[in-house]
Amino acid sequence: MTHDPNILIVSFLGGLVPALLWLWFWLKNDVHKEPRGLLFLAFVIGMGIVIFVIPMQRLATAYFSDTQTLIVVWAAIEELLKFAGVTLLTFHSLYLDEPVDYPIYFMTTALGFAAFENSIFLIHPIMTEGTAAGLLTGTLRFMGATLLHAVASGAIGVFLGLAFYKGVFTKILYLLMGIGSAIALHSIFNFFIMNESRNSFLRTFGFLWVVTIIIMLLFEKLRRMSSNRSIHI
Repeated sequence: MTHDPNILIVSFLGGLVPALLWLWFWLKNDVHKEPRGLLFLAFVIGMGIVIFVIPMQRLATAYFSDTQTLIVVWAAIEELLKFAGVTLLTFHSLYLDEPVDYPIYFMTTALGFAAFENSIFLIHPIMTEGTAAGLLTGTLRFMGATLLHAVASGAIGVFLGLAFYKGVFTKILYLLMGIGSAIALHSIFNFFIMNESRNSFLRTFGFLWVVTIIIMLLFEKLRRMSSNRSIHI
């Protein structure tokens, strides 16, 4: 790894700024703004999760030789650790008081994860091909991997938000559906990425944006649920 501070700074900003742009996009529709300190902590927790994911994924490589199985295991590690991070942050939190809060905290944590992960990925292209190539790589990750993290983890939050007014058994069922959906989305995206053909590239981003639109529609549904709750209080 390079010790050049300029490369490290550019890489860090190249990962951070796109993640913050997506964070602004998702947070601007929040009904009741969440505490900035708590959102900042969620973002930092997401960044810290990368430190645990990397060795766990390397360990998984030693146990699974099949590429397809490994892709699913890697996706599961990332999504489960992000879920654990959100749970640790919001456990018994008084601020988690409306349906739309769940995807907000999941997406914030996921984008923190994406910011640090992208920063690590950008170091090599910036070192070997220069800043312009690094920024191009960062732009592609902004449109792909960064959005994927927000949408996949956001799916868990959406399912929990939809179960906000339901019983404990239903909440557990929705949680399992959410985690399963997140791992599936993450795995499918990575399967597509493995095929580097032009058609695969277009299919990958087409798939990702279709899923994003669905999550946006569900996010809007949760926002209306939260608004209706406020009217009746």
